[in-house]
Amino acid sequence: MNIIQLIKSDLFRIKGKVDIKTYLMASFLNTGFKYTFWLRAHKSQYRLIRFISRIFLSIKSRQYQIQISRNADIGYGFFINHGMCVVIAGSVKIGNNCTVSQFLTIGSMHNSAAVIGDNVYIGPNVCIVEDVKIGNNVTIGAGAVVVKDIPDNVTVAGVPAKIISENTPGRLVYNRWKI
Repeated sequence: MNIIQLIKSDLFRIKGKVDIKTYLMASFLNTGFKYTFWLRAHKSQYRLIRFISRIFLSIKSRQYQIQISRNADIGYGFFINHGMCVVIAGSVKIGNNCTVSQFLTIGSMHNSAAVIGDNVYIGPNVCIVEDVKIGNNVTIGAGAVVVKDIPDNVTVAGVPAKIISENTPGRLVYNRWKI
C-alpha cells in the first residue's frame, strides 16, 4: 500500500476532502489523525522516517492513550473518532473505511485477533475478543462485547453482541474513500 494514499484516505474521512487547509486543521486539532499519520509513516521504506515515526508514536501513544500495534493491517480510510483510549492488537486485520470510537479494545490472547470488513463503524466502549470475523457494512453499538462472527449488513449491540437490526447498517461511516 502506498503510504501517501493511506494518509490521504485517512484525511479524507475527516472532512470529505484532501487539501492543505484540511491537512493543517487535522494536524493541529484531530487527535486521531495525529496518531494515524505517524502510524502510517512507520510503514515507510526509509529507515529515518520509521525512526522518527517511532518516536512520535511513542509520544502520541502516551498523550492520547492510544496503542495500535505497528503490525496491525489497517486498510484505507481509517478514522479514530474522539481519539483516546484505543487498544488494537498486532494480529488485527481492518478493512477500508473503518471508524472506531473511544474506549475500544480489539485483541486476542493467542495472536489471532479479529478480521474486520469494509465500511464498519465501531461505537464507544466496545470489546472485540479473539479471532472473530466482522463482515462489511456493519455497525457495532456502544458497549458491545463481540465474541462471535458478525455477518455482512447488520447492526449489533449488547453483551454478548447480537443482531438488532438489518436496516441501514454502516450508515455512520461518513466520507468513504473510494479505491
